Amino acid sequence: METKKNPGLDLEKRRGFFFNFSLMLSVAMVLLAFEWKQARGSENHLTIVDIPGWDEIPIDIPITIQDPPPPKIIAPIITPIEDDVLVDKLPEVIFQPEVEDLPEPTILEGPPVIEIAEEVVDFSDVMPEPVGGMSEWNDYLSKNLKYPSTARRMGIEGTVYVSFVVEKSGEISNVQLLRGIGGGCDEEAIRVIEDAPIWKPGYQRGRPVKVRMRVPIRFKLQ
Repeated sequence: METKKNPGLDLEKRRGFFFNFSLMLSVAMVLLAFEWKQARGSENHLTIVDIPGWDEIPIDIPITIQDPPPPKIIAPIITPIEDDVLVDKLPEVIFQPEVEDLPEPTILEGPPVIEIAEEVVDFSDVMPEPVGGMSEWNDYLSKNLKYPSTARRMGIEGTVYVSFVVEKSGEISNVQLLRGIGGGCDEEAIRVIEDAPIWKPGYQRGRPVKVRMRVPIRFKLQ
């Protein structure tokens, strides 16, 4: 026999109401717990002291007066002078510089001498040349130039270009290699130029100058 329930006592229909009511009640209890803890803590740490007549006690604050700092620039004191006061006339003083006995200037006769700076030029009015001419120079090279054994064995031949400076005295200095062929030919060409005899110096405006020269030295196998 099935059990019959009274429809008016069925709580399944009110299930949502009881759930919402219990949820609201739990939230209210949580909020109440937080508020009660905060109020209790404030009572432990906050103390209010009531002193009778506190508002009626006057408080005197002393007034401090500070002197201003002295000025950095002190204005000069100007004393006025009357216009009627006569001032004695000062004597006239003439300053005359002392003149020492200087030697009389010497007057040079002839055109002015133009100093040429100590520099090396590539061209001059009169170019340097070997003593005895180019024929003597070629004879010197053919007699003193030795073909290196390394270049002879390797079959190296060609032209070596060397530059040097002819000093005012005609001596040769600052020998440099411009282009070489290797095999010992470059060193031999520099040696021959360094051991060369004195040249005739170059002249610029009638005065000797340093001139840079460039010469080719040819190495050819027989």
